[in-house]
Amino acid sequence: MKAVKYTNYGSADVIQLVDQPKPTPQDKQILVRVYETIVTPSDVAGRSGSPFLIRFFSGLTRPKQTPGTDFAGEVEAVGQDVTRFRVGDRVFGAQMAAAHAEYLCVAEDGVVTTLPAGMAYRAVAGMCDAAMTALTFLRDVAHLQPGQTILINGASGAIGTFAVQLARHYGAEVTGVCSGANAALVRSLGAQRVIDYTREEFTHDGHTYDIIFDAVGKSSFGRCQDALKPGGVYMTAVPSLGILAQMARTRLGGGKRAVFAATGFSQSREKLDFLKGLLVTGELRSVVDRCYPLADIAAAHRYVETGRKRGNLVVEVAAAY
Repeated sequence: MKAVKYTNYGSADVIQLVDQPKPTPQDKQILVRVYETIVTPSDVAGRSGSPFLIRFFSGLTRPKQTPGTDFAGEVEAVGQDVTRFRVGDRVFGAQMAAAHAEYLCVAEDGVVTTLPAGMAYRAVAGMCDAAMTALTFLRDVAHLQPGQTILINGASGAIGTFAVQLARHYGAEVTGVCSGANAALVRSLGAQRVIDYTREEFTHDGHTYDIIFDAVGKSSFGRCQDALKPGGVYMTAVPSLGILAQMARTRLGGGKRAVFAATGFSQSREKLDFLKGLLVTGELRSVVDRCYPLADIAAAHRYVETGRKRGNLVVEVAAAY
């Protein structure tokens, strides 16, 4: 089978498409033929080794695993003890690595579920990496409540588009920050107010918020402090030494707080099924910017690095039939 590999950190030029043996599922695993996956800023960080903190998870001196988290595809084989899935089931989910390949083995009790009837694979793009990240920050970290005010920086990105929709689901008053070109998209997702960052600095307009969610890591707790209400929380999805120091400094005392969470380690089937339910009711949808074939995955990485991606970027591993 074809799989993506890089043996050194660097630019998108280090990406290789190699032949590897097709895996065989163990007793409690399913073998998924991957039809679609995504490329995320986390994939770019894991390939480039920057910021350096990422290397504590991906390998200090060189990448140590096949990349890719989210997958959507069809069950091709099941282990002898599998009871939840059958051959031919259409599934989607995530695991820590190996989704950038034509086949992967997934634990039956892992973060994987069936697609809703009649739903296209593309409709679940980013549901684990981006939507689950947004859910964890808003529901589990911030405990977002009806009537609270939240500003989402990077509202047109993968995490941001889901965060806007989830914040509205929880009854919050949502302000989205994005470029003017993406303002209509962010409003269509539920934001009541949109700020064009090319024209206005959201920390200087006099508005204050219960929560500021920096989905793209382009701001900082220091810059956002005055835009937080008393007891407000600044959350970022991007790790840095700065945010870790600010977390330690603001942890005690009951004042304004800085928060980062490694959400990749808190993925669960419960969260996936919750998001799936919102998909079915139409309260949640995936925004897809572009699609690339697996052979052009290096181009997908380069596009993500431009910072202009709207929503999710899909990689078509194989054509569904």
